Amino acid sequence: MSETPPAAARPGVLSVNISSKSALYAAYMPFLKNGGIFVPTPKTYKLGAEIFMLLQLIDDPTRHPVAGTVVWITPYGAQGGRTQGVGVHFSDDDAGKVLRGRIEQILAGHLGSSRPTHTL
Repeated sequence: MSETPPAAARPGVLSVNISSKSALYAAYMPFLKNGGIFVPTPKTYKLGAEIFMLLQLIDDPTRHPVAGTVVWITPYGAQGGRTQGVGVHFSDDDAGKVLRGRIEQILAGHLGSSRPTHTL
């Protein structure tokens, strides 16, 4: 009698809508090589998990498809009242590069601010 191997874990899919420049500033992770975004979610992910996102930015109706890897976890009940969620490092492909460029264009002049974000 043989056992069937466990099914490979499918990457998670998150649909994310960021509706304001201040929300984008709080979620963007410019300190990552390819850029990244913090996604508030009650779902539990492990570091290194692959994520696929459909990211909609402010007034742009386009849903940008982008793959990434979980590199940050803020668990439920984190100190300081931080929002539960995950930080996703954009993949080093064209979609990730285009999205990083678009976000940095929107946030031009704000990235050096000392305002707190969801991660640092």
